[in-house]
Amino acid sequence: MESTEERNRAKVGKLAGIVGIICNFALAGGKFVVGTLVSSMSIIADSVNNLSDAASSIVTLLGFKLAEKPADKKHPFGHARFEYLASLTVAVMIFVIGFELAKSSVEKIISPTPVKFSLVTILVLVVSILVKLWMTLFYKKKGKQIHSTTLLATSADSRNDVLTTTCVLIAMVVELLTKWQIDGIMGALVSLFILYNGIGLIRQTISPLLGEEATPEFRKEIIDFVNSYDKVLGCHDLMIHDYGPAKRYATIHVEVDKDEDPMNCHDTIDRIERQCLKKFGIHMVVHYDPIVTDDLKAEKLQLKIMECLKSKDSRLSIHDFRIANCSSGTLLVFDLVLPEDMMSQGNQIKDYILHSINKGKSKYLLDVTFDIDTND
Repeated sequence: MESTEERNRAKVGKLAGIVGIICNFALAGGKFVVGTLVSSMSIIADSVNNLSDAASSIVTLLGFKLAEKPADKKHPFGHARFEYLASLTVAVMIFVIGFELAKSSVEKIISPTPVKFSLVTILVLVVSILVKLWMTLFYKKKGKQIHSTTLLATSADSRNDVLTTTCVLIAMVVELLTKWQIDGIMGALVSLFILYNGIGLIRQTISPLLGEEATPEFRKEIIDFVNSYDKVLGCHDLMIHDYGPAKRYATIHVEVDKDEDPMNCHDTIDRIERQCLKKFGIHMVVHYDPIVTDDLKAEKLQLKIMECLKSKDSRLSIHDFRIANCSSGTLLVFDLVLPEDMMSQGNQIKDYILHSINKGKSKYLLDVTFDIDTND
């Protein structure tokens, strides 16, 4: 079922898309007419840039609309990733248009033609700068309101358009005062700027589609929140899955004293899951790990292993530690958390621990599961 937050998000996103379509089509049309009349390649390039922005707004509008589709049998986590796909489509469009403009600008550099100066041209460019300044602030406000990276990126793109149009204006003034025909050069610079933005947006949108990890700051915020509950002794193995803006699912292991009443633990876990959805917008699933807290032998062995690991690298840690008896001796079972750059050293570190705690005597055996430290 669609939440109030998701409905508000879609409403704001569609409004932003409509505003972008109207403003960018108006700017593109005005600049194209003026650019054609005065034979300015840089103005025409800037008009096409606005046209690509209008197309981007259409795709953004469709992206928010499609992202509203409810979950179904084939897509049980909803369709929110359509917003990412919309951004990727926009990025590819921007890149293609930038490439075509670069070719046209190079032709203008090779065979320059004078730009016809007029007050109408100046007026159109100044109005364009003011409109884009307003759009920059509008998208930034709406992007922060619904925590949308798409709208925040659009705000940055509008800000870049202000700089681009300013360059076009400078080219006209320079040619009027000095007769230097730098219009083609400015057009080339504009097209390179479009290409740069297109590549940046492609990289930005592909990352979450491939399964981008949550930021360390956000992970810490969730872990601190879970650890704030009285019965929780610790937590680990937090995994966050992004199925689109406002559609995140997560799992975490929570450590609780084995002697706590199971029904009370269940109530605590339920509260954690509900509050994570309310506070962070995350559908959380909590795995309950009962921990032995009154075994002095296990506590001493765990502390000994931790000291051994810290002497090797302060980033190493363990969790889910327990002792089991087997026919070959005493088995120490735990998860060893390794930084990403040390994942290939897992077995070496295991042998190092084994040698350190046995000191040449085959007293203990190890059953180690290697985990990657996503906070590293």
